[in-house]
Amino acid sequence: MKTYQITVLKGDGIGPEIVDQAVKVLDKTAEKHGFAVSYNYALLGGAAIDAAGVPLPEETVAACKAADSVLLGAVGGPKWDSQPGHNRPEKGLLGIRKALGLYANLRPAVIFAPLRDASPLKPEIIGESLDIMVVRELTGGIYFGDRGTQEQNGVKSAYDTERYSEPEVERIARVAFDMAMKRNKRLCSVDKANVLDSSRLWRAVIDRMAKEYPEVAVSHLYVDNTAMQLVRDPGQFDVIVTSNMFGDILSDEASMISGSIGMLASASLGDGGLGLYEPIHGSAPDIAGQDIANPLATILSVSMLLRYSLNEPAAADAIEKAVSQVLTLARTKDIYTEGCGAKLVGCKEMGDLVAAQI
Repeated sequence: MKTYQITVLKGDGIGPEIVDQAVKVLDKTAEKHGFAVSYNYALLGGAAIDAAGVPLPEETVAACKAADSVLLGAVGGPKWDSQPGHNRPEKGLLGIRKALGLYANLRPAVIFAPLRDASPLKPEIIGESLDIMVVRELTGGIYFGDRGTQEQNGVKSAYDTERYSEPEVERIARVAFDMAMKRNKRLCSVDKANVLDSSRLWRAVIDRMAKEYPEVAVSHLYVDNTAMQLVRDPGQFDVIVTSNMFGDILSDEASMISGSIGMLASASLGDGGLGLYEPIHGSAPDIAGQDIANPLATILSVSMLLRYSLNEPAAADAIEKAVSQVLTLARTKDIYTEGCGAKLVGCKEMGDLVAAQI
């Protein structure tokens, strides 16, 4: 029996609760699909600061590099707001992505049929279904560019630099084109090429690479127009590829179309099979320990882990099917409404129900 090595980073806030449920579902899935999983637990974020004084200990990097894949809960919280900028929990997240060479962030925005009414958009705008994949460049752009603060004549100013090289754009574009080929063969590249030189380079590279993928219909949109189109007609999108900052913003907007940020998974990938899988929501320390957090985004992150890192597509499909079935029976507080026909459950019971459906 094949055994996969998974490094688990529970993180902060609700991280430990939701990860425990995801591990429960992964164990059941492994049992049903004929493989085994071995776990190595390590620290990241605020929990690492408390234990080791830094948000990303060297031991955590080593454990992640030695694994077949990495599962993360969430990091951060007001407890660590007094930490200097270089030692905040979020720096641990940026650091592990860089250490593992994870430059492509996949964020699916999917509406499960039982949750169509939970979307803030009207049913006629959503249509019968919604399935968008946002491919966000993760290790370049303004978040990693030159920055600084200056003072001249008593006036302070600050700057952050957006920079992309052709190879950086090429590699994220290839991920997006390959993803489009596996889906509906439509790719929308999002930039601000009417203003930014970095976006003009981005667009030129996309157009050049499009010649390698003649079956993919390629379009370009400015980021402000994309934000509008996502709420006007989200069904027009299949795969969206964009820069780090634009992807950060647009993927959160797309996620809310689905009804709850508590439903959205993500994958961060590099050139090898190793990936980092996590829900896109935060650590929600205000509800930590109350058994009311929604574990489904983390459970669906496990589905992505099985699909993209472990090459276990049947197991991934089984988890997604189980989640869809459970949503007709039960909801956590964030997706529950009176009269929805499902019962209100806590974090642990939701994990139990999904595992039982595998």
